[in-house]
Amino acid sequence: MTTRARAARSGGYRCTECDHRSAQWVGRCPGCQAWGSLEQIEAPRAAAGRTVVAGAPSTPARRIADVELDAARARPTGVDELDRVLGGGLVPGAVVLLAGEPGVGKSTLLLEVAARAAARTRVLYVSGEESAGQVRLRAERTGGVHDELYLAAESDLESVLGHIEDLRPSLLVVDSIQTMSTSSVDGTPGGVTQTRAVTVGLTALAKERGLAVLLVGHVTKDGGIAGPRVLEHVVDVVLHFEGDKHSALRMVRGVKNRFGPADEVGCFELRDEGIVGLPDPSGLFLGRFGSNGDNVVPGTAVTVVMDGRRPLLPEVQALVAGANIPSPRRAVTGLDASRVPMLLAVLERRGGLKLHDSEVYTATVGGMRVTEPAADLAIALAVVSAKRDVALPADTVVLGELGLAGELRRVHGVGRRLAEAARLGFTRAIVPQDAEVGTTGMKIIRAASLGQVMSNLR
Repeated sequence: MTTRARAARSGGYRCTECDHRSAQWVGRCPGCQAWGSLEQIEAPRAAAGRTVVAGAPSTPARRIADVELDAARARPTGVDELDRVLGGGLVPGAVVLLAGEPGVGKSTLLLEVAARAAARTRVLYVSGEESAGQVRLRAERTGGVHDELYLAAESDLESVLGHIEDLRPSLLVVDSIQTMSTSSVDGTPGGVTQTRAVTVGLTALAKERGLAVLLVGHVTKDGGIAGPRVLEHVVDVVLHFEGDKHSALRMVRGVKNRFGPADEVGCFELRDEGIVGLPDPSGLFLGRFGSNGDNVVPGTAVTVVMDGRRPLLPEVQALVAGANIPSPRRAVTGLDASRVPMLLAVLERRGGLKLHDSEVYTATVGGMRVTEPAADLAIALAVVSAKRDVALPADTVVLGELGLAGELRRVHGVGRRLAEAARLGFTRAIVPQDAEVGTTGMKIIRAASLGQVMSNLR
């Protein structure tokens, strides 16, 4: 019998670090390059001829109308923007995984949640990365010190379970899941086996006791959640915490939610005194308006994009500089770098705007990233405004996807977008010809093509 056949008969080998499978043992894992991490997998025994015997149910089955709803209702966390993403708050027994890059503010946000919850119930904050003193210093800075908020610097699951037995908290925060380990399985902390075992253990405890659990998760260099993919299936809610290190804006985006919408977005601003929710974040992305709109400059346009279910009004800026430049630059910040050159080509070919020998710079305000095609018309008009040195009206928003033939295509949710724009004081809107606007109270200017819009701006 060959070595491969014997390995297949024995179940092969599995890496305890990255879960890579191999037909034969090697000293170094081909997947993660770890030394001595492959262990043999026992092949499952054949179940032929076995019968399944009925067991005693753990709880009797009940009519669906007789099931109590109180245990499944969400409790507000006290942080409104997080409650928006969670679908109203934390459900008892729910396990929430919050993932994000280092330094984005995950620990600051969850410490704020823990402090707000401690005003109503007992909370246990477990830190595997910082000492209790370091967490206390951050709590002092953000005003998160409370008598019912308990800190524990632990990285062992069994020790955490002991704290839970002693304190009987209603909320558990674990920072982070990759630092936790358990003696019941082999592997190093942060590895696939350990991370899976700790998450499964905490999830089982949460369901058994009705304990809400918040887990902090690391991300890989590609932006995915570190650890096995099974983590996202085990937990009830998966949230991504996003933000640019050069901007104070932070966004919590729902990826999976068993208790609410999975496409909501919460906006926060990271400050010296902590993290603050932004119920109306559009002001961060608008820089063109003074008290009377008298500081509007050429090269700016405002549009409305949908981030999940939330309409946001970003400002798009453009600058066209120079002429007869042999190799002009095309710089893009905050926009789709592959789509902006296409829009410039459409402007030159379908709009008659001479841009091939000029440098064109496009950007967004406030660090927001806009990739939705609904912003095409705003980008195009910002470039037109910059080239002609004529400012667009301060009370106007523009919406529309631009095709290669210069036609304006409809975008979804125009009524909801314009309602948000009207709430912020805009009175006119340029939209595609067939857009379903609804009742907004705004003056609607419909256009079928880019050329029609440009002719109206002369």
